[in-house]
Amino acid sequence: MEPSERMSTTASADPPPQKKARVEPESEQRFEGGVANNSAGDLPHNSDSVEMMQQNGTDNDIDEGLYSRQLYVLGHQAMRRMALSNILISGMKGLGVEIAKNVVLSGVKSVTIHDEGTVTWSDLSSQFFLREGDVGSQRAVVTGPRLAELNSYVPVTASTSPLTHDFISKFQVVVLTDSSLETQIEIGEFCHQKGICFISADTKGLFGQLFCDFGKEFTVYDTNGEQPISNMIAAVTKETEGVVTCIDETRHGYEVGDYVTFSEIKGMVELNKCEPRLVTSAGPYTFSIGDTSQFGDYVQGGIVTQVKMPKTVSFKSIKDSLSAPEYILTDFAKFDRPALLHLAFQTLHKFVGKNGRVPKPYAQDDIEQFINLAKELHGSSEEALNEDVLRLFAGCASGNVCPMQAVIGGITAQEVLKACSGKFMPVYQWLYFDATECLPENTLSVLNAEKCQPRNSRYDGQAAVFGWEFQQKLAESRYFLVGAGAIGCEMLKNWAMMGMATEGNGKIIVTDMDVIEKSNLNRQFLFRPGDVQKPKSRIAANAVRQMNPAIVIESHENRVGPETESTYDDNFFESLTGIANALDNVEARMYVDRRCVYYCKPLLESGTLGTKGNVQVVIPHITESYSSSQDPPEKSIPICTLKNFPNAIEHTLQWARDQFEGIFLQPVETAKQFMTDSKFLERTLKLQGAQPLETLEAVRSVVVDQVPGCFADCIAWARNLFQANYINQIKQLLFNFPPDQQTSTGTPFWSGPKRCPHPLVFDADVEMHLDYIVAAANLRAKNYGIPQNRNRSEIAAIAKGVRVPEFTPRSGVTIAVNESEAANHSRADSSFDPEAVKKLKDALPKPSELGLKLQPIEFEKDDDTNFHMDFIVAASNLRAENYDIAPADRHKSKLIAGKIIPAIATTTSLIVGLVCLELYKLIQGHKRIESYKDGFINLALPFFGFSEPKPPVKNKFYDNTFTLWDRFEINEEMTLKQFLDYFEEKHKLKITMLSQGVSMLYSFFLNEQRKNERLALKMPELVQTVSKKTIPPYVNALVFELCCSDEKDEDVEVPYVKYNIH
Repeated sequence: MEPSERMSTTASADPPPQKKARVEPESEQRFEGGVANNSAGDLPHNSDSVEMMQQNGTDNDIDEGLYSRQLYVLGHQAMRRMALSNILISGMKGLGVEIAKNVVLSGVKSVTIHDEGTVTWSDLSSQFFLREGDVGSQRAVVTGPRLAELNSYVPVTASTSPLTHDFISKFQVVVLTDSSLETQIEIGEFCHQKGICFISADTKGLFGQLFCDFGKEFTVYDTNGEQPISNMIAAVTKETEGVVTCIDETRHGYEVGDYVTFSEIKGMVELNKCEPRLVTSAGPYTFSIGDTSQFGDYVQGGIVTQVKMPKTVSFKSIKDSLSAPEYILTDFAKFDRPALLHLAFQTLHKFVGKNGRVPKPYAQDDIEQFINLAKELHGSSEEALNEDVLRLFAGCASGNVCPMQAVIGGITAQEVLKACSGKFMPVYQWLYFDATECLPENTLSVLNAEKCQPRNSRYDGQAAVFGWEFQQKLAESRYFLVGAGAIGCEMLKNWAMMGMATEGNGKIIVTDMDVIEKSNLNRQFLFRPGDVQKPKSRIAANAVRQMNPAIVIESHENRVGPETESTYDDNFFESLTGIANALDNVEARMYVDRRCVYYCKPLLESGTLGTKGNVQVVIPHITESYSSSQDPPEKSIPICTLKNFPNAIEHTLQWARDQFEGIFLQPVETAKQFMTDSKFLERTLKLQGAQPLETLEAVRSVVVDQVPGCFADCIAWARNLFQANYINQIKQLLFNFPPDQQTSTGTPFWSGPKRCPHPLVFDADVEMHLDYIVAAANLRAKNYGIPQNRNRSEIAAIAKGVRVPEFTPRSGVTIAVNESEAANHSRADSSFDPEAVKKLKDALPKPSELGLKLQPIEFEKDDDTNFHMDFIVAASNLRAENYDIAPADRHKSKLIAGKIIPAIATTTSLIVGLVCLELYKLIQGHKRIESYKDGFINLALPFFGFSEPKPPVKNKFYDNTFTLWDRFEINEEMTLKQFLDYFEEKHKLKITMLSQGVSMLYSFFLNEQRKNERLALKMPELVQTVSKKTIPPYVNALVFELCCSDEKDEDVEVPYVKYNIH
């Protein structure tokens, strides 16, 4: 691809004309893919990284292979607007580089970084693209090439000259970090006049500030990022305030002020495709849409859909806003904090103007001077100043802390993207955030200038906040990180900057069983294009070793679960300081949570979903565990809806996924087991109900009835499958329930959620029809090891010649109309017919006689060459055509069918920053639950919510209170009799049942002989005897569950028993 073409992949369909090459001044250097470039040309077309990044992309559009997860957050239109935006970020310390990293990953047109300073030791506390050897070099120049490696589509230019109005005029968004108030006002006013979006951000120790000015008239195209709500209609009244009722009394979700439009209404057709109508009042199940009195009478049907309306926001300039600020509240427990910090940052600028520096760490004279300046600025206001917070601000203002940079950097980068795209509601206009809870209690009596003075160390910036004793605690900590994806990468970066596990017995163990995919590169910033298909954990560990060579890190490629308890055993967990989850599924999170509860280790839990994120800190004996509360289960689609009555694209996509699994995976897997496992038939015949017959029929179909001999046979099979799914099945459905069918109450059968279908007519010249045949035939060929064929013309010609049997609908075919009927049919079909099973088993050929090489196909959504998504999209959209449901493009289909979790780097950066702030508190050893914060954020709104973690639920027996963190611990060897006596004598508890895992060791109803045999056995021997399994050598303790009664012979709930055996 030529250089001029490369730019068009991130620009609009009509990119601006290519600029002429120019020689750049020495104060500006341009970097692309990590290569310094002194001309305005793009990367050479044979660059490996560019070629890799462009696979799955097109010349004139967005590279969906790279940006897929972010596209599900922002959408194509927003990203195209971003691809026309040039961004300037001034200040390349920790905060500036965090913002730049997230913006470069996002895919804007270009990023220019600006910094006139040189690298200092303190910068290394948070600037992850600087190395110790860079001290004394120009910050922007050494940062530029490392930033450019993140995204070959985004040119990065480094500037070291003073900012001028001419220079600033080139950009659509200007971001200032670590700048004086005078500079902010001077540049901010210029940007306000010129219509350039202006952002100023700063962090000082554990305090952060953000200001946004996007101009006098800024258009927000989507205020919240949520998918438009859509509902099916039951009725619309004809009156001056028309009322819409949705079917099945489901809550519609609309609010007053929303706009809606309509489609598919019969009768009141004037509403179909109408201009968006304002929702004027709303109850849970109905809402009003204004005057409908002049429209026709409503008959039936219809869909109402929310319409996102643009909103114009007017911003004040920074000069005007300083004296009349409006705040976004980041912590409702600190209602007065924004105004106080607004004063604190202004006081700091005044202090720097007077002294030429910020206050020294916890220097008492500087703190007093700062307080006096604050009082001067505060004037005669009646509001009392919180001097305690101001003293903390002054004490740690010289520090820079990587997690705080991550928090403010993530928020700021999202504001940059909002400014470029108009997607989501901007911060209006000031945001302040602090994390003083991370400091030791009684900070000013614990920390002083001597304990925090710089040592020309890479941790100077962090020690200026916490002191060197705390730095030593971080260095000697041992943490287990489960997952090395987006959250894992950010976590490791932060830990490297913080100096975690750099001395003594300190160590980080990171495990992730996955390899790097192209789509990961958009937010998992430790990976590069050349790392694709390499193990995530190993590459991430290597990357952070470069950031901080002192870090001790060990990478594993294991799943964490019951199968790896020999690796992650008692000794392993007991040696840890704590655990951090960076997982993407609830099952794995709950397993790790159970291990943390058992070993009494703190757990840092977090997750993201697009612009939303959450943080939970789990602390032994102080908070509940992750598993203590769970989200409600996802709403499932009824079977009869999937099979015969879909009414939404989600239904047809799930049906297509079921087809994929039920054709190309499950039966082929079963047949392969038949061919390779000598015990297969024996196991199958022991299955319940109709399962043996169904299993053997699936085997016969794969290995006897439908074996293709060549690719033409695969085409014929695909053509017949099309006939069965989209023609014959629909004809049978309409035979059972004709279009004019009525229910027993006289209402049309095909109404409400039931959409009347129509059969298709196959035509190989219709693109979607051929898509289906091509994908299905190639997948079938893959199943049988037949060479695939991608020649569409050839496949179309063969498909046209396939003779398809005539189909006549049959009487007596039962079709379930609702879930209860489906359940009855299922029970009726589950009868066992031993004669039919035996006949089928005997008719199957011997596995040794079959020359087949079967390949089951597991669904993989991210490979655009494997026909998987081709089949899903075609199968779903053809079924949608049957039922007149609007089709979904490949992008939306992949999201729904692939169950993709939308993700963006900005949210991840913020969430992991918050996690690491909680980590500081754990390392400090805080015991008060009020010191910790669980968090939920939504950057789209923006919304920030923090709360105290929930304490664990307390239970009681007699006068003993216990929680999930408590257990009976036994350290001496006992027989079962001694064990029972111990609890009766010491705890006044009579054990009525005793179990270990799935083994019942003792119960009150055991027969006397067996009871007496077991009473004499030592507990480990008892476990091995009953379970018939040897206790593995890595197990140091056994866990026993008890059922007990008290002295009144009443059942009581008690903790489990941890019986130490080594």
